[in-house]
Amino acid sequence: MLNRLWLLFAQAITILLAAWFILITLKPDWLAQTNITTIVDSVTLKENEDSSNLSPGSYHEAVKKSMPAVVNIFTSKNSNKPAGSKDKNKKTDRFNQFFFGDSPDSDPISSLGSGVLVSPEGVIITNHHVISDADEIEVALSDNRKFKAKVVGSDPETDIAVLKIDAKQLPSPITLGKIDSVHVGDVVMAIGNPFGVGETVTSGIVSAMGRDHVGINTFENFIQTDAAINPGNSGGALIDTRGNLIGINTAIYSNNGGSMGIGFAIPINLVKQVMESIVKSGSVTRGWIGVEPQNVSPELAESLGLTKDTRGVLLSGVLDQGPGDRGGLKPGDVLLSVNSEKVYDVRSLLNLIAQEKPGDEINLKVIRKSKDLDLKIRVGKRPSPQK
Repeated sequence: MLNRLWLLFAQAITILLAAWFILITLKPDWLAQTNITTIVDSVTLKENEDSSNLSPGSYHEAVKKSMPAVVNIFTSKNSNKPAGSKDKNKKTDRFNQFFFGDSPDSDPISSLGSGVLVSPEGVIITNHHVISDADEIEVALSDNRKFKAKVVGSDPETDIAVLKIDAKQLPSPITLGKIDSVHVGDVVMAIGNPFGVGETVTSGIVSAMGRDHVGINTFENFIQTDAAINPGNSGGALIDTRGNLIGINTAIYSNNGGSMGIGFAIPINLVKQVMESIVKSGSVTRGWIGVEPQNVSPELAESLGLTKDTRGVLLSGVLDQGPGDRGGLKPGDVLLSVNSEKVYDVRSLLNLIAQEKPGDEINLKVIRKSKDLDLKIRVGKRPSPQK
């Protein structure tokens, strides 16, 4: 009897060991699961039940209002250069005005930028440098539709260009803001197509107003912002917290090609002025008097017998038979004011004369050989800049 019980026990142990061997060989995970100790039977999570409200301080509504009007611009031009050659004359200053990655070794050369739809007729504002010398211009809307664009006109001296597309059911055009409502410290957002990744929004504040002497354009009056502006944002929108367009992003100050917190946008009042002139006549007409001005430094003022606090510009040259020459201006004159508005430097003179219409008569106050003179000059038309 004892032997029989021992035999049954041995057989049972053998069967169990065989089953264990089979399981560990074919289904080891079954055995592993048996060793897991349950630490938590259930997890209770607290979720926000109010999904209808925006986060406090959100600018979603402003972006929602304006983003559909921001478009992507793709340009291409054929290169006649031999493969591997590079344009040694291409400007490479630190302001990195040309925001996109041109590939001089490829054929054709492609670039990308941004633009802003400003009217239901398909009028788009962008930068001149985005479309300059392009053989083809393609505009991609926010709904991914693409259209060929025509250049209505452009103004390299302010870096503004106007395009036109023929399309139906366009997105709502952006609402133009007023520059008087923009102040240093205001929150602003830049919308564009950086690096070609798609429409992107960045935010910052207005760092300064009326920035000039930057050395990018002939006529400068920039909004400076620290909203991140990167390659591809050029020509895109700078908007306020109400979603209104207050500027066109045009350039950055950068040592490495990326955003360093100093970006520049052309203010909406200048954009509108140039756009209306281009739409009306295809170009921008500015006043001109044909002089070569030079800033008056304290040292130069002293050498000319002027007081050190004298502000104005020295006319180092006057174009023969130009408007200034016909009106009596002479080399060596110090120009103090235009129509009673003081001239502080070359930039202010350029802006004061440019806003006058060709054919208009203006009053100039000058100092010639320590004597004050009042002259009347009939303004001419500013020549187009050489390409």
